[in-house]
Parts: sequence; structure tokens; C-alpha cells
Amino acid sequence: MSQALGLFALTVYGMTAREPKAYAMAEMLDTQVLAQLANASAFTGIMLSALTRWGYFQYWWVMAKFVITLVQLYAGIFLLGPQLGALATGQQDASPVHVAGPALMASAIAFQGWLSIAKPWRRTPWAAAPAKPPEPSAWFVGFLFAVPLLDLLLAARLGHPAPLFFALTAVTYPLWRRRLLGREARLRAS
Repeated sequence: MSQALGLFALTVYGMTAREPKAYAMAEMLDTQVLAQLANASAFTGIMLSALTRWGYFQYWWVMAKFVITLVQLYAGIFLLGPQLGALATGQQDASPVHVAGPALMASAIAFQGWLSIAKPWRRTPWAAAPAKPPEPSAWFVGFLFAVPLLDLLLAARLGHPAPLFFALTAVTYPLWRRRLLGREARLRAS
């Protein structure tokens, strides 16, 4: 949220003071800091859903947070980033829309925080009976701490964010968890 508020402050300043350097600073903040932190934030949210009883599709509030996260990531990548680049190079004049984007991002993050605390709405209709997720092993918890670092190193090498390890972990963990829960269920049934 602090990064979104920083973008908001820089775009407001750039628009009111007609200072193109503010847009260059906003673009640098967006590409060098916010892009990495947004990916890390999405990863931690996905893994917290996977590692806790809340699950991916068990509760409407978790699904709402997931949708908001995806919309913010793609809006930032495909809408906000290019706009900031155009403003920084003077190819485009600022408008209130450029200020509204970061303000909406900060508001959406605040709403996600409220969802995490209030946990409104009921369980989804397709939610399975609550199951205690398997305890992750110590090596896996260590790996989860290493994943953001690995993606930061990859991004530094490529010159742009590349959430490869985030994506691989977020996709493979649910498959592994499902297999482990199935094995435990078979052992209990025997």
C-alpha cells in the first residue's frame, strides 16, 4: 500500500506542479520496486491460502482477495506501467485518470486488509468439509522464504520481474497437498 500511495503522491505532484521528473520517479518506483513487491505479495497470499485452513476456494472473501490481486497485478503491468512511461518521457499529458489509478490501487489494498480481518460472507457452495492442512516440513518453509529471493535474483539477471519460482511453487504445492491429503485419507480408511 505504501508503494501505491507513493505513486499517488508522485503523480499528484507531477500533475499539479507540471514536473515531468515526478513521473520519472514514479515510473522508477513502479518498475524497480512495486513490480517486485506486488509479485511477492501475491505469492505470499496464495501460499497463506494454501497453508492454512482458509484454502483457495473455501470462502468468498479469499476468492475476492485473489480476484482483486490479479486485477491489480494486470492493471499495473498493462495499464499503469505504460502510462507512467509515457508521462515520464513527455509523450502524454497528465490527466486525473493518472492520479486515480494509484489511488484505486491503495483503496483496493485497504479493502483486502479489511477482508482479511472481517472475513465476511459465508463459505462457497463447493467448499469441501474443512480439513486441517498438512504441516509443511521445515525444508518447505525455508524454501518459501527463498522463493522471493530467487525471483529477485532472476529479475535482476533478466532486467524485469519474472515470477517464475512464485508461479511454479503456487501451482505445484496444491497438487502435492492434494496427493498428501489423499494418502492420509487412504491410511485412515485402512
